[in-house]
Amino acid sequence: MPPKALENLTESMFYVLMAFSKGPKCGIEISDYVQKRTTGRVRLGPATLYTILGKFEKENYIEEIETSGRKRTYRLTQAGFMAYHAELGRLRRCVLDAEAAETEGGC
Repeated sequence: MPPKALENLTESMFYVLMAFSKGPKCGIEISDYVQKRTTGRVRLGPATLYTILGKFEKENYIEEIETSGRKRTYRLTQAGFMAYHAELGRLRRCVLDAEAAETEGGC
């Protein structure tokens, strides 16, 4: 059976949802949040960011709440909140698996 749409998020997608978990944001606010949170390790160009926002809107993870000229502000929906926490749990399990493997020794 094929995986569900957006079942596992990319790193950029995860950080965009993290930004929204702190409240409504427009594109530049999301980019700034992600860059600061990752100390510049993850940078979102406009094409990447708006592709992610389009996917999230299609999946009902975010909703547009305000438009002012070209500036659009979005907020996380309940589905987006659940997707963020599901991915957070998945990543925590990955880290626990890696830490357990480290203590086993070997290659």
